[in-house]
Amino acid sequence: MNGVLRVGKWTLAVFVLPCLLFYLAFVFAPIIVSVYYSFMEWAGMGEQKFIGFENFRVMLTQDPIFWPSVLRTLYISGASLLQIPIAIVIAVLLSRYVRRANFLLSSYFLPVILSVVIIGQLWKAIYNPASLGGMINQMLVTFGLESWTKTWLADSEVAIFALCFVIFWQYIGYHVLIQFTGVQNISTDIYEAASIDGAEGFKADRYITLPLLSPVIKVSTVLAVIGSLKAFDLIVVMTGGGPANTTEVISTHMYNMTFVTFKYGYGSAISTFLVIFCLVMTVLLNLAFKRAEEAAS
Repeated sequence: MNGVLRVGKWTLAVFVLPCLLFYLAFVFAPIIVSVYYSFMEWAGMGEQKFIGFENFRVMLTQDPIFWPSVLRTLYISGASLLQIPIAIVIAVLLSRYVRRANFLLSSYFLPVILSVVIIGQLWKAIYNPASLGGMINQMLVTFGLESWTKTWLADSEVAIFALCFVIFWQYIGYHVLIQFTGVQNISTDIYEAASIDGAEGFKADRYITLPLLSPVIKVSTVLAVIGSLKAFDLIVVMTGGGPANTTEVISTHMYNMTFVTFKYGYGSAISTFLVIFCLVMTVLLNLAFKRAEEAAS
């Protein structure tokens, strides 16, 4: 045996089976059911009527909210990608200049574990008008910048930017932790060998840190993009998709169609589109990273 524990296939299956059953029951099965209902005209109760691809046709050609919500979803995804380079910089600085970074890492990570309702209500209060105690507007008034004050979440031109900032603030600590772990796993011997050849500081980060972090960066990028594509709870808490649908994204539009207007079949068509959209984006990201790795090699 040489000290190596050999595990049979059936033993592995016994341990994997509960997780597989859980996944099939609570992830895969609902997706299949949603795809089924997307071909129906149904209000969530009563008779179901098969209408084929009619829901998809209406969604793609007649829904005035759908395509703008797709563009806003992509916009939030693009804004979420800004987390990655900033998280890398913070992780490198913490690793290099802070001996005991646990407290700072915990501080950065705290918003990730807070309830979305708490975060939403907190930032709604921060974005309030100065007359209602909004911190941002009060600070602008204090510094004589009254013209800069806005009703941040009620202004159709800036509401989406205000939401993007909150999403950025909430999840930046998550990516900092991932990148910090990746930096810590890079052997110091590599940096010491590089310093002999004069590669230190920014040069060492460019030719050593970033290439060796590429698998970790890939994970962070996929999580940031796919997570933002499914953005829902924070938007519902803070704006509900308003004002005038200017913060509506795919997931909130799906929710409104399904549970507010009771167009269950149509909402299922939107959810099916969202699943396919996430899969396509994941494939595209993996292809992009694969080509980047091939070009680097």
